[in-house]
Amino acid sequence: MPDLSKALRYRRPHVRKVFHRFSNYWLTDASFVLLFFILLFLVFVLPILIDYGVVDNLFVSTAFLFLFFTGIWSTREKGLVILTTTLFISHVVLRIIRFSSVEAAFYELELFVGLSNMLVFIFLNVRLLFRDNEVNLYRVFGAINVYLLMAVLGAFILELVHIYTGSSIGGAEGISGQELDFPIFIYFSLVSLTTVGYGDIYPVQIIAKMVSVFLSTVGILYPAVVIAKLVSSSK
Repeated sequence: MPDLSKALRYRRPHVRKVFHRFSNYWLTDASFVLLFFILLFLVFVLPILIDYGVVDNLFVSTAFLFLFFTGIWSTREKGLVILTTTLFISHVVLRIIRFSSVEAAFYELELFVGLSNMLVFIFLNVRLLFRDNEVNLYRVFGAINVYLLMAVLGAFILELVHIYTGSSIGGAEGISGQELDFPIFIYFSLVSLTTVGYGDIYPVQIIAKMVSVFLSTVGILYPAVVIAKLVSSSK
């Protein structure tokens, strides 16, 4: 019978090597491409799957938790690692409580933690985008990622506003204040961010109106600021 302790000692260096490669990958410019495809799925594909009833709340929760999990590896600064890890674990615990048999539910707190997670994740990606004053194709993907993350942030804020005030946007029926409302909020957030303004969905109270105006302002200023920064960094 093989020595189990010897086998475990043999596997430890390999596990550490895989772990080291995984953590290093999220600090490289190449990670922008993978994150780009993850965000394409979350922003443009997931809402369709939700609307057609292909996925449930648990799947949506898991998809966003995976996004926040990658944020833990997007920095090596101890304070930020502790912050991202704490937020991620808090998010996981709150979601386990909600999907378990425990009667208590903290969806408002869970959404607030998710919003905090998103803010930190955007901050980390902006830092990675402009580090070393370098410009390459990967950084272009990184710039798009931050833009899409702002759209997701807007959707989270609008959902939080709806939960706490009872209203946020009009023109949409059946808003329940759960993950399955994500298609409505991300649609309105994207329409505001791109300043398209179709008018089929609209803000109905002052906080939602200010969020809409904020997203429109970011949508106008962000491309100009990013292009200027990347051009100046390439000189």
